[in-house]
Amino acid sequence: MTKHFKILEFALSSLLRRRYKNLGLILVFSIVVFVISSILLLTQAFKREALFILKGSPELIVQRIKAGRHDLIPEDYIKKIKQLPGVGEVIPRVWGYYYDQFNGANYTMVGISNTYQDLQMLKGEMIREGEKGVCVIGAGIQDARLVELNDSLFLTTYDRTLKSYRIKGIFRAESSLITNDLIIMSDEDIRSFFGIPRGMATDLVVQVYNPTEVSNIARKIVNLLPDTRPITRDEIIRTYTTVFNWRSGLILTMFAGAVLAFVILAWDKATGLSAEERREIGILKAIGWETSDILELKFWEGAVIAVISFLTGLIASYIHVFFFGASLLGPALKGWSVLFPDFRITPYISLYQVSVIASLTIIPYIAATVVPSWKAAVTDPDVVMRG
Repeated sequence: MTKHFKILEFALSSLLRRRYKNLGLILVFSIVVFVISSILLLTQAFKREALFILKGSPELIVQRIKAGRHDLIPEDYIKKIKQLPGVGEVIPRVWGYYYDQFNGANYTMVGISNTYQDLQMLKGEMIREGEKGVCVIGAGIQDARLVELNDSLFLTTYDRTLKSYRIKGIFRAESSLITNDLIIMSDEDIRSFFGIPRGMATDLVVQVYNPTEVSNIARKIVNLLPDTRPITRDEIIRTYTTVFNWRSGLILTMFAGAVLAFVILAWDKATGLSAEERREIGILKAIGWETSDILELKFWEGAVIAVISFLTGLIASYIHVFFFGASLLGPALKGWSVLFPDFRITPYISLYQVSVIASLTIIPYIAATVVPSWKAAVTDPDVVMRG
């Protein structure tokens, strides 16, 4: 072990002798790791947030399509769907989106019957069915509107009437995407706010007794009611996964030129051994160093630069994504319909992500360092020192 520690010590001293060259390489290396890590961490964080929402969502949702767009669905469809074998409860839902022109925020407003199961009250209490003129809001809306418990929340209805609702509670959930933009009211208040007539609903939630039959039930509903569009939970999850993977791949493609430039720089720095480095290898061979010792020396030199750059880039990307909201790359992954109000992504990093990033950065650089050094190490010392 003493021999290996001495070789490591010599490698560190060798790096310090060429400090400016190595510092420049570390800087560029760290930037590349930062970009790759930020994209992968942000993509995985969005997927995780989406799965938190979707794990409690209905297995099958039925919408009505009119002129190619989502339309209100008659509650009379409930009886027809219930007649299908394997179908349990069919629950109508009333909900909609609200654009707040005062701060540019988009809110989701739902009836009390649609409440998520994992909501935890921070202040106050949940409203009850039939309780009018009150609402429960997410923590993000509290921050956006600067309101507190029992304050009035002023909103403009579909017919441009300004109405106020007393805030009865403020909640949070496992995913910040849920807590931020959600307003919960009674079903009657939601119908009045959006002008949804009685006997109509935004969509229907269908309970299927056998989860393996969800796709079959969806096909039967389409055959029974041709103007409907059943949406399964698995389809939504696949859509989210595909969209985030596509967008992250698009961003990586945009930065492919920068990554390629780094690869060329790293290869040039690693393979283009200077006369001083070749002379150093020749001297080490002449004084008795084995080829394996020289390869170990160059391995440690490459590993030190790669690991320092990797850790610097990874830590910087973690801070960028989870503490500054990925301000540089977030809009590209979120798309044009940016979620408002802004939310903070729950910090999360896995060993798999770290290993993927390391395999894309550390291993190639170490290989590019050791291979040319091996060529010089197996050459006669006199030839190496003469150049």
